[in-house]
Amino acid sequence: MEVATDAVPVAAGDASGAGEVRRRVARITGALGFGETEAGRAALLATEAATNLAKHATAGGTVFVRPCERGGVAGVELLAVDAGPGMADPAASSRDGHSTAGSPGTGLGALRRQSDEFELFTLPGRGTVVLCRVWPETPPAQAVPALVVGAVSVPKAGQVVCGDTWSSAEGPGRTIVMVADGLGHGPDAAAASREAARVFALHSADAPARLMERLHAALRPTRGAAVAIAEVSTAAGRVRYAGVGNISGAVLMPGRSQSMVSHNGIVGHEMRKLHEFEYPWVRAALLVMHSDGVNTRWDLDRYAGLHGRDPSIVAAVLHRDFCRGTDDATVVAAREPAS
Repeated sequence: MEVATDAVPVAAGDASGAGEVRRRVARITGALGFGETEAGRAALLATEAATNLAKHATAGGTVFVRPCERGGVAGVELLAVDAGPGMADPAASSRDGHSTAGSPGTGLGALRRQSDEFELFTLPGRGTVVLCRVWPETPPAQAVPALVVGAVSVPKAGQVVCGDTWSSAEGPGRTIVMVADGLGHGPDAAAASREAARVFALHSADAPARLMERLHAALRPTRGAAVAIAEVSTAAGRVRYAGVGNISGAVLMPGRSQSMVSHNGIVGHEMRKLHEFEYPWVRAALLVMHSDGVNTRWDLDRYAGLHGRDPSIVAAVLHRDFCRGTDDATVVAAREPAS
């Protein structure tokens, strides 16, 4: 899976952004072959998510939209993100009839009812993230993944394509995740990262170092990319990691954080040194990887309760608070599913 995220800004007090979010969602549900009922639910979620931001987020916010997949079933994911006042009582705010803006107070309740999956993360004074997913059919029960992977991947402002990409694949006893950042930004950077995603899809069963060697050969005709690959073996309790260039990676465990090592270079052009490093993994661990469009000075301990949330929410919070705004920006997070 490698997906650039549609990011639709919503201005405070202006509900016109809802139409654009709805159009983005309609394009995805149409491409995925959603039925009328499920497409209608997704359209309603788009409207409610954007309208809530316009009403309640004092500085506006962003709705991120992307396709998602589980067990061979393709769905749509929405993340409504703001840096506004947050909610003092999230449970009350989710009940129909509760309002702080003089409205009927049905927004969050409608989001919860119309979503197949719904999650809310808010901190007073620091903003809110609302996650909604809609599936055209119920993913099979046996489709619970070894790792749940979430991401936000957005082009630099003013660019129509993202020079970053990310991919993940699951195999027997392991999940492998890649983040690639094509050199620079724009179409040529996107061509390099797309080639990395193509090779990853063909050879995701390889170990990280061997896969990196394949990428180095394949990206020679492109401008090259920074790439990092993490293979998480949950049963073995380990992460194998290979990185070249300025992709950041970390494994966060209770009480400590382990940054993962990448070497200098450009995959496809200059890769003098390639080592595969191994790090411990425990059930409560969280994997975070991101491109250099995101500042490295984040600390998840500053966000009470965030570590255990859906990885898409983790990615959205880090993107919201640490995106530099001067480059393409991708954040990928992964953790084992809740029991």
